[in-house]
Amino acid sequence: MRLSLPLCAVLGALILDLGPAKAAAPSDPVDPAQLSATVKALASDPFQGRAPGTPGEAVTLDYLIGRFKALGLAPGGEAGSWTQDVPLVHTLMGAPTELRINGLGAPVIPERGRDITLATARPVDAVDIRKAPMVFVGYGVSAPERGWDDFKGADLHGKIAVFLINDPDFEALATDPVAGKFGGKAMTYYGRWTYKFEEAARRGAVGALIVHETPGAGYGWSTVNAGLGEVFDIVRPQGGPEPVLVQGWLQRDAAVALFRRAGLDFEALKVRARRADFHPIAIGAANLTLAAPVTHSLIQSHNILARIPGATRPGETVMFGAHWDAYGVGPPDATGATIRRGANDDGLGVAGVLEIARAFAAAPPPARTVVFAIWTAEERGLLGSETYATHPIYPLATTAANFTMDILETAGPSRDVVLIGAGQDSLEGDLDRAAAAQGRVVTPDSHPERGLFYRADHFSLAKRGVPTLLLMAIGGGPDLVNGGRAAGEKWVDDYTAHCYHKTCDAWDADWDLRGAAQDVDLIYAVGQEVANSSAWPSWNSGSEFAAIRQATAAARP
Repeated sequence: MRLSLPLCAVLGALILDLGPAKAAAPSDPVDPAQLSATVKALASDPFQGRAPGTPGEAVTLDYLIGRFKALGLAPGGEAGSWTQDVPLVHTLMGAPTELRINGLGAPVIPERGRDITLATARPVDAVDIRKAPMVFVGYGVSAPERGWDDFKGADLHGKIAVFLINDPDFEALATDPVAGKFGGKAMTYYGRWTYKFEEAARRGAVGALIVHETPGAGYGWSTVNAGLGEVFDIVRPQGGPEPVLVQGWLQRDAAVALFRRAGLDFEALKVRARRADFHPIAIGAANLTLAAPVTHSLIQSHNILARIPGATRPGETVMFGAHWDAYGVGPPDATGATIRRGANDDGLGVAGVLEIARAFAAAPPPARTVVFAIWTAEERGLLGSETYATHPIYPLATTAANFTMDILETAGPSRDVVLIGAGQDSLEGDLDRAAAAQGRVVTPDSHPERGLFYRADHFSLAKRGVPTLLLMAIGGGPDLVNGGRAAGEKWVDDYTAHCYHKTCDAWDADWDLRGAAQDVDLIYAVGQEVANSSAWPSWNSGSEFAAIRQATAAARP
């Protein structure tokens, strides 16, 4: 579906009628005013929060493809088009007709939304679970390379696996006998909710519930509850592994009370789960009964891809990416607002990609082909980038690097740039040099326990071996020129507490995007160097991705 001329004209007017961003002398080459103009358009009413498979997607596709065409770029998608198909299964679990936990005396009736969140990724008409035993599996980690197995052969078929969030090092003490196996405070992939649901499915569980604790998750209860029973998933091949029938979260206080009724001490069990000799334990005789209707549909969503062909090494690729999707229209908030506009997350990242494309288009053709990827369904589990990574249009073995921007700061210039996932690859040295040329420094993510490295689209390519750089401003407060680190931390706290995934994430004329422009400049500088080089960025020897990249070494000249 494409826009009618009148609506196209409306979108064009959104850009043409803008004044400059606050104190926005253009940087070189990234212009804060252009960043602001793009975000204002993407976060406007016609886009309706940019949810996959909605009319807002059609508006978004037309707008972004139009921007790439205006820059003179070539289509970079399938069969000479501007897009790549991303088929998604969309499920929505309705209000349960039955929801109770038996076996612990009087039935426990958890309140959906307050005590528990529930959803399914399976395209079924209803969920019907009867008296499924509930088993606490600690952190639910199976990591033979680290000498760790939380399951110890436990049979989870037909059961509900109850997990802790994060991984065994998150609350470990220096005196714990195995502290450090999982990188200390820095979350590994074993700490992510996606891994836990996947592991429960691999072990035959009928359901998986994660106990929500804000420090370990990195976000509050309102964030995990934002989906309201809605799930998007990639279309899985017939005969392939199915997700668990029910997945969700238990609010911490509800979990503590449940364990207490079973005669278990939740905090003591958390301590026990930090040990390699932990064994799964039944939550007394607790068993879950759940019946709920499910609506499901197949949605055809799309990644957007544009390219500038390489002049001398066209078969080698450098990629810049961000995600176009947000959360669409939801229930009214306290102000009556319903559109979750995704202005910063990730409208500002998309604006950064467009600015980098503008800079490349104005420069001599690069040696390597440069691809600009705007992904769908990031908010639903990195599904657009995952689809690309499993069906790449440009071979991953000869993709030199991926640069991703997902949430940039809006509080003005800073003395540093925050790097997510520090210590991974050689691109970080390039970033250090580019930052020094700006008179700035690189600061590692101050909250590695939040696992941000595993929560953005670059990860879909990283786990296939492509070296990456991720800029995500909420990894720690930047050292702002106006107010220092304290002001930067306040900006992060305010954004994550009040606007992250909410209607508050809207364009603001008072944003000061000079700091965001600095960061986009850095990504452009490093990416331009890689695009005009014959060298191949590499993973550090201690990275979990080094061996994956090395396995494809023969494909690179």
